[in-house]
Amino acid sequence: MTAATTATTMTPAELKAQEKAAKAAEKARQKRIAKDEAAERKRAEKSGFANVNNPRRSVLMTILCAIFAVYCLFPFVYLMINATKTQADFTSTFGLGFGHTFALWDNIVTVFTYQDGIFGRWLINTLLYVVVGAGGATLLAIMGGYALAKFRFPGRKAVFAVIIGSISVPGIALAVPQFLLFAKLGLTNTPWAMIIPSLISPFGLYLMWIFSEQAVPTELLEAARVDGASEFRTFWTISLPLLAPGIVTTALFTIVATWNNYFLPLIMLKDADWYPLTIGLNQWKDQASTAGGQAIQNLVITGSLITIIPLVIAFLCLQKYWQSGLAAGAVKE
Repeated sequence: MTAATTATTMTPAELKAQEKAAKAAEKARQKRIAKDEAAERKRAEKSGFANVNNPRRSVLMTILCAIFAVYCLFPFVYLMINATKTQADFTSTFGLGFGHTFALWDNIVTVFTYQDGIFGRWLINTLLYVVVGAGGATLLAIMGGYALAKFRFPGRKAVFAVIIGSISVPGIALAVPQFLLFAKLGLTNTPWAMIIPSLISPFGLYLMWIFSEQAVPTELLEAARVDGASEFRTFWTISLPLLAPGIVTTALFTIVATWNNYFLPLIMLKDADWYPLTIGLNQWKDQASTAGGQAIQNLVITGSLITIIPLVIAFLCLQKYWQSGLAAGAVKE
């Protein structure tokens, strides 16, 4: 006898009783589930385990994160406060307290007009080194990492060993040999002395190699080749969009490294007209120690604050791509 035949032979009272029993059973099941979930949350809270659905606040972790945040933000707060002071207030007031006069705008104007506006020249030089040097390093890392990840050729393992060895050598150890080489070529005290070394980023190449291995499916490339796409078109139209998070991550590393580079321009450049911001601001800082020099710490602080603004903007604008790049491959689909 089928269920439909049984339902037709039951009286309305029996059907109503059956529906009532089903609702009661479902209600009891929901209560058991809620009770089990509450018990699980209590056990998780006692054991210290937490997940997205069962968050647990840790006082210790909150304190540690607060200390780390203060450590990271303290220099920035110091710059913002002291950039509002005059030179007299800078030397006579507490470092974390505001001065008697709010001189932020005056300091900014003076920074860009002091010594015939040399700060603007240093800013343009730094942007030049970043755009050409860091941009070129990112492009070379993308192309080299993609080729190493998706093509098989003799000597591939040797190239991998060279890259790992390059990463393990600190850049400061290569500065003197680079200076001797560029001196022989007559390139010292020129922009090329900053741009050419900045084009090489072993860590960026290794990062793009690993990212290309995971982010670009080989089957997708094979399908494009079967459809008649050239390797160049496959790279620019298919692979490059998939590599966007890794590209942004590599670009941020190379931009920060080039923007904050200090030792290389220190030994390569003698003409102040080619200084980046790092060397120029250090020259202003040391100005008071020279004979007849004038102390301009307020300008150094204000210039430092202006210097970090482009980096802050870059991080804020590219943060979502950077985070997605760091999390790529963390979840198996």
